[in-house]
Amino acid sequence: MTKTTNQKQFSTFDLGLTGALLTHGFRLLSLNKTNPKKVSFNFEHEEGLDQAVEDYFSSNFQVDAQTYFNHIKSLKNRIYSN
Repeated sequence: MTKTTNQKQFSTFDLGLTGALLTHGFRLLSLNKTNPKKVSFNFEHEEGLDQAVEDYFSSNFQVDAQTYFNHIKSLKNRIYSN
């Protein structure tokens, strides 16, 4: 699920999308771990973000594979740390 929480923030539960957005240079504001079954990733709602999300889900979003992998690994560390 992906949604815009307000004009200034964008929120998603999708780890893959989050990694892709980080790799593309979008700013992650926070991780919300209040629900023990899933994590919400909250981004600053910047210009170009909506198009990037649309491109990601239509398979038109390209990123560097190594950088993407490193972001996913870092996110997992943040998710599973106290």
